[in-house]
Amino acid sequence: MRGMTELEAKILETLIELENAVATMASAQPKPNLLPLFSRLDELSAQLPPPPQTDPSLLHYLQKKSYEKARLFLEGREAENQQGNCRHV
Repeated sequence: MRGMTELEAKILETLIELENAVATMASAQPKPNLLPLFSRLDELSAQLPPPPQTDPSLLHYLQKKSYEKARLFLEGREAENQQGNCRHV
């Protein structure tokens, strides 16, 4: 497996931050504002170079807002991703 780029590391960090914020939604007062995290993910994703520099699977997950799949991919846990409705794993 290839090494993670600095940009991919920033995306992974933001994905983990988003996941943690979502996990606190039920009990947090006030509720966390997720919009800045979504905006940051969009901005970072737009900076990724096209394939082959960026894996097409990662680009697909981010484009489809499949953030959990993107996180698993970046963590080297792609095998845990289930096939989606679009037939992409």
